[in-house]
Amino acid sequence: MSQEARNIRFGLWYDFRNPAQWRQPADRLYREILDQIVWGENNGFDDVWLSEHHFIEDGYLPSILPAAAAIAARTNRIRIASGVLLMPFHNPIRLAEDIATVDVISGGRFELGVGIGFKREEFTGFGVSSKERGARTDQSLDIIRRALSGETVTFKSEFFDFQNIKVTPEPIQKPHPPIWLGGFTPAALRRAARFGDGFTVPGANRDVYDRYVAELHKENRPTDDIRFASGTWCLIVSDDPEKTFAEAADHVIYQANNYSEWLSAAGLQPLAAHLGDREQLRQSGLLKVVDPETAARRMRRVEQLRRVDYDKAVRTNALVGSPEVIAEKLRTLQAEFGLSGILAELNCGGLIPHQRVIKAMQLLCEVVKPRFAA
Repeated sequence: MSQEARNIRFGLWYDFRNPAQWRQPADRLYREILDQIVWGENNGFDDVWLSEHHFIEDGYLPSILPAAAAIAARTNRIRIASGVLLMPFHNPIRLAEDIATVDVISGGRFELGVGIGFKREEFTGFGVSSKERGARTDQSLDIIRRALSGETVTFKSEFFDFQNIKVTPEPIQKPHPPIWLGGFTPAALRRAARFGDGFTVPGANRDVYDRYVAELHKENRPTDDIRFASGTWCLIVSDDPEKTFAEAADHVIYQANNYSEWLSAAGLQPLAAHLGDREQLRQSGLLKVVDPETAARRMRRVEQLRRVDYDKAVRTNALVGSPEVIAEKLRTLQAEFGLSGILAELNCGGLIPHQRVIKAMQLLCEVVKPRFAA
């Protein structure tokens, strides 16, 4: 399929966070998220992605595969992906068994998205050196791909020692469920070209896409059907963007400050300087509210997009707007490099009420998504 002909897939993105200042019973939170995913499937969403972190006070989802199995049991069509699973903290054979099981439960709808991790506390907690994360991930991907393809695996290294292992049950998808690599650094992009079937990145743009295609060429990988998805952090569609900005701002500040602290501690570029209030959030550009006319003028200036670099892209990818604003932004990205998927985190920071999340989903499904139908 050509990039021009491909329709954008619309996906949901959940981390199951439950911050103390907005805490609700965990079983209710999980139940409402499952209900939202079922609603999404019934109303046209294509995918749901789950992210993983560990030892977070707010209950950030630590166990993707059990959550994926629960989603699989409640749904029939929507595809279920890890976005991303932190590979260095998992035994690859045990993980392959869980992946195969979820793929069977879902009838062949699971996709494995992998990252190498960056939070120091996670590596300390699991007793894994962060210096080993790249090698562990590369070896694990080799083992998992072989195990899920039906091979009897023998593999010995400084990290693993498996002798004549045959994983059962076999997954439904052949030769194995699709494997995505995710991340927000150039190294993640290169790893995706070497080991993955697709790449998912926050704040996709032409610069990132061209780098990915170049890396695929270096690895002699096919480029005729590229799988390239973007995560739009805190995508909220609203009939009243200013009101929605006010409702979502504190949650976005919480999420942004968390990630910036984690990234800074790992020696990486933070999303922004510490955000103390809503005005600082507005000035940071992390959450944009634009009227439709202004958005239309900006979106027509496609050359701007060509000049956005990778680092800026991953720090400025949150958007609140009317359905028209959202559609124009996505249309520009699609025209620029054939964007194949968008992931929407509709409940950034874990506090937006269930019915408002459903309303945002409804606007995406009924107003934005039909504009990208064949």
